[in-house]
Amino acid sequence: MRYGQGECAKGPPMQMPLPLARDLVLIGGGHAHALVLRKWGMQPLPGTRLTLINPGPTAPYSGMLPGHIAGHYRREDLDIDLVRLARFAGARLILDRATGIDPTTRQVQLAGRGPVGYDVASLDVGITAEMPDIPGFGEYALGAKPLDIYADRWRQFLAEAAAGRQTGSVAVIGGGVAGVELAMAMAHALRKAGSEAAVTLIEAADDLTGTGTTARRRLRAACSGLGISVLTGASVERIVEDGVVLADGRRVAARFILGAGGARPHRWLAEAALPLQDGFVRVEDSLQVEGIPTLFAAGDCAHLAHAPRPKAGVFAVRAAPVLFHNLAAALSGGRLRAFHPQRRYLKLISLGGRSALAEKAGLTLSGPALWRWKDRIDQRFMDRFRHLPVMQAPALPDRRALDPDAPDDRTPLCGGCGSKIGPETLAGALAALPKASRADILTGPGDDAAVLAIGGRKQVITTDHLRAFTEDTGLLARIAAIHALGDIWAMGAAPQAALINVILPRQSPALAARVMAEILEAAGDVFAEAGAAIVGGHSTLGAETTIGFTVTGLAEGAAITIAGAQPGDALILTRPIGSGTILAAEMAGQADGRDVAALLAVMARPQAKAAAILRQAHAMTDVTGFGLAGHLLAICRASGTGADLHLSAIPAYDGALALADAGIRSTIHTANRQAAPVEGASGAMGILLHDPQTAGGLLAAVAAEAADDVLAALADQGFAAARIGAITDAPGRLRCV
Repeated sequence: MRYGQGECAKGPPMQMPLPLARDLVLIGGGHAHALVLRKWGMQPLPGTRLTLINPGPTAPYSGMLPGHIAGHYRREDLDIDLVRLARFAGARLILDRATGIDPTTRQVQLAGRGPVGYDVASLDVGITAEMPDIPGFGEYALGAKPLDIYADRWRQFLAEAAAGRQTGSVAVIGGGVAGVELAMAMAHALRKAGSEAAVTLIEAADDLTGTGTTARRRLRAACSGLGISVLTGASVERIVEDGVVLADGRRVAARFILGAGGARPHRWLAEAALPLQDGFVRVEDSLQVEGIPTLFAAGDCAHLAHAPRPKAGVFAVRAAPVLFHNLAAALSGGRLRAFHPQRRYLKLISLGGRSALAEKAGLTLSGPALWRWKDRIDQRFMDRFRHLPVMQAPALPDRRALDPDAPDDRTPLCGGCGSKIGPETLAGALAALPKASRADILTGPGDDAAVLAIGGRKQVITTDHLRAFTEDTGLLARIAAIHALGDIWAMGAAPQAALINVILPRQSPALAARVMAEILEAAGDVFAEAGAAIVGGHSTLGAETTIGFTVTGLAEGAAITIAGAQPGDALILTRPIGSGTILAAEMAGQADGRDVAALLAVMARPQAKAAAILRQAHAMTDVTGFGLAGHLLAICRASGTGADLHLSAIPAYDGALALADAGIRSTIHTANRQAAPVEGASGAMGILLHDPQTAGGLLAAVAAEAADDVLAALADQGFAAARIGAITDAPGRLRCV
């Protein structure tokens, strides 16, 4: 679809994208939503801003959970990387937990930030297997769902059991398919680890549930073969620290207690003002919530009022194409389709080892061949997310102006500080500026901020902006604010006031109002915490989202500059490096979502407390677009010194070294390396010395005798700071020793 088309003289028609007009919000990263995102990446609806809200950067695939618990799969084998998937779909990913939804105001409440508005939304948040009605469950047990919590706890328990530090046994409450399958998986893993811990399966009914007679008999035999004690007709009265107490007084000794006795809705959803069935959201055959045409639901959190079915992942997968079509139809005025779930479906149940049982329509089979079949099905599903379609770069026109330095450079421009102009180009431009003639301008270009004399006080002023590296404008605003404040903190000043500058892509007034509200709330929180206030600003429409701030601060006494470093000073860095490499890889769909999420969490943390501790520094700067080497060289040139670096002491963000080794570079990396060469730099860390940082760490030269105390104080405040080298008396010389 085209927004407009114009003819250029002797040129091709110009196509402009549709302005953004509607907000589609997917709440939860369940199987149905994951498939919708994949489909959306290939067939987006122009004019729609797509958002995914999920607590974490990955979503586990439930079909492979028993195999992971048994030890057949690694944890990452069953994780759908939502960061990569969101990038592919062109969606913004908000890493937060939903706590409520208001269908009247069309807002989603979140745990860690303000509400997110929507025009159309969909729920796919799964279920929980927690059993709050059983006394002691919350203190001493956990549910099989959410899967990630269970998987993490199990890995810890298994490692302790394998090392002989944990001799307690395992109890599983619930003899349905999930409970039986997980009991066998844990028993297999314990045997393989050489542990003597026993597994007990507890079911209140008179027999195992969820399967036919033949399947139950075979499952009992498989449990017996793994040494699992099966207790049926056994009601749980309470759970204590060392086991399960049954209603008849018997006690089952256990240190790892798992609840798998049925599906329960998340509490916030069960308490929402929505049509519910036992806490699950009632939906029509269109997957629309009954009576609420702007809200859909799929997966285990939904109750199919027209065709009730048990909670099983197969229905979420089958519903995904209908959900994708209907979401687009609801946004564009199209006709909705009906979802008709199958009445009979295949159950493939892992039997602990590499064997499985299959049941459908009364037919039951088991054996290793069925496990291989199940594995092929599961791997084929996961491959849909591991190997996302690759979008080809557009072909170069036959006739074009040539750039002798980069004749075929179609690499996408990085976001954040990776999109800065190179240091030599900038330095050349700044050198042409006339020197300040006013007496109240104490410092000019070159330092982190200008220092002004006002009424006997020192005021520092700086400006900075970031080209969007994330579609989450609230998070971008928060990081941009912290990034701009870095210059104020680096000079030892207290933040005072800020002007905001926002460029947004073309969008409807309603959408722009939502976006601006998110930006101002996030940035306002940062400046308020820093003791400053946003006092004005400017906004405009442009090609892409850009957020920047002009910030002032007040310094008590002399401001810290880059010119005071002394030979022998210790160099202290408050944050790892490698953010530019990870962000470049994320934009290309090559970064691990968990590494991206961890990086963003660090970038979104203010450094006011670190700056206060480093107020004693002889020289200080924040490491941003010119990389660690570039900003260190600025200190050395201004101070008439050099510096020695210890590569092994420099911290890097998780994943950054591997990506650098793989050849991932930020846009400005080459220019940074040419502007600040480092003798002896080698390997991946040598590459990262020139990596542009966004909201990077503070780099301080402090007296060597004070370094240990400074590092201890930083650690007490939660900063993973490091002593990375020392200032030398060799002017302008950087080297690795």
